[in-house]
Amino acid sequence: MKDTSLIKLEGIHKAYDDNIVLDNFNLDIKKNEFVTLLGPSGCGKTTLLKIIGGFEQADSGKVIFEGKDINSLPPNKRNVNTVFQKYALFTHMNVYDNIAFGLKLKNLPKDVIDEKVEEILKVVALSGFEKRDIESLSGGQQQRVAIARALVNEPEVLLLDEPLAALDLKLRQEMQIELKKIQQQMGITFIFVTHDQEEALSMSDTIVVINKGLIQQMGSPVDIYNEPKNSFVADFIGESNIIDGVMLEDFKVVFADKEFVCVDKGFDKNEEVEVVVRPEDIKMMPADEGMLKGIVRSSVFKGVHYDLEVEENGRMWLLQNTLTAPIGSELGMDIGPDDIHIMKKVKRDEG
Repeated sequence: MKDTSLIKLEGIHKAYDDNIVLDNFNLDIKKNEFVTLLGPSGCGKTTLLKIIGGFEQADSGKVIFEGKDINSLPPNKRNVNTVFQKYALFTHMNVYDNIAFGLKLKNLPKDVIDEKVEEILKVVALSGFEKRDIESLSGGQQQRVAIARALVNEPEVLLLDEPLAALDLKLRQEMQIELKKIQQQMGITFIFVTHDQEEALSMSDTIVVINKGLIQQMGSPVDIYNEPKNSFVADFIGESNIIDGVMLEDFKVVFADKEFVCVDKGFDKNEEVEVVVRPEDIKMMPADEGMLKGIVRSSVFKGVHYDLEVEENGRMWLLQNTLTAPIGSELGMDIGPDDIHIMKKVKRDEG
């Protein structure tokens, strides 16, 4: 079978003194893929990006690019460009000169540079901004200039280190759509670093969830959200109710002192498990009609839905619904087979 990998990371190990940041890290990234490295601060995702870009050296392991080991190549010799959280634009230059900077270093003819700058400005929706001063631009416009400057050099890979972090929520959401559109239009590989689950879910072809220098799970946004491999992933991607349970047999589980039908199988009989139920999947109903019932302890309006905390037999459940219920009232809850996800039981600190 033909290897479609553009980048292969093999056995990457990186430590600072006694702090292991990446531990025998292996990852394959395909051509034209939008890959997001997702995880909490300090998990190793930015270090990984710097190793791919050549700004950091791994203690051991290989970075393979199109079948060649590029460990010894400096950043400017790799067919990779980087957009950092701080855009590092030249404030004494206008938009045109910022974008053309790398092309001028290559000694390209002026007419070629003009054509390339004009084309990339169309891609990032900044046509007509050539003569604008950098400091006169909004944060979102500055970010587009930084992306244009990176893309105009036609790299095979664009590395993005939390580039949306400084933007306000609405602009950040708009730029998520724009970035995905740019990636598809340019047909190049994006490797995006973030700790923001919404960014990862909305843009990625593949999400790599990282914790403590190790991959916890890798897959499509839908798979990662619907089928988390462990409690760390379930907790980190979206909000979850995670409850201890016992798998009686295939398709039958006990949790919250009740027996439920589920769609999971392949566990040992009476195996202790962890049960994940997403808050939006719990159905609200009158107390005497639900499989579970509890007391509403809080209700917070979130714009599209309410977040309700419901206490059931000493357990606190999070529900998300377009409807609410009075605090202190009794509420019934029902959970369907497709809304129950069973995971192997592991200690939380193992990730």
